[in-house]
Amino acid sequence: MIERLRRLSVRQWSLAGLAFCILMMLVALGLEHIGGLEPCPLCIFQRVAVLAAATVFIVAAIHNPQGRLGPVVYGGLSLTAVLGGIVVAARHLWLQSLPPDQVPSCGPGLDYMMDILPMRDVIATVLSGSGECADIDFLLLGISLPGWTLIGFIVLALAPLGILYRAVRGLRP
Repeated sequence: MIERLRRLSVRQWSLAGLAFCILMMLVALGLEHIGGLEPCPLCIFQRVAVLAAATVFIVAAIHNPQGRLGPVVYGGLSLTAVLGGIVVAARHLWLQSLPPDQVPSCGPGLDYMMDILPMRDVIATVLSGSGECADIDFLLLGISLPGWTLIGFIVLALAPLGILYRAVRGLRP
């Protein structure tokens, strides 16, 4: 099994990562549009991380670079997107773990902040937390949505790590 994973091409790793990104987005959109759960600003940032990783995976799958440089670039970019998602999901979980008296107050909506603030300030404000991000609206097997998203990002990290492993080992398709 390990030997078969070592032989996967950049395209195959990228398509696997893209498929998992699509699955993550389908679940998120299903919970929003079918389940009626509104995404908070941190949830939206996690979706952006999934979409960023998916974008890199699409380009990598189309390009299917040979040698080392291409896989290092695509693996590094997709891993950066995935690590960003891990950080945001972990921050979201931390906010949910706070006692009610320590939860930050709800701020303005993300759309409003995007209209009036520079992007740097929007990111800083969202990551500092909001009361709505601390709400736990859904549990599955005792794990909240940011917990499942964190697990998803950890699984998703296998694709860029596979691409990077391939680059380091100098394997060719």
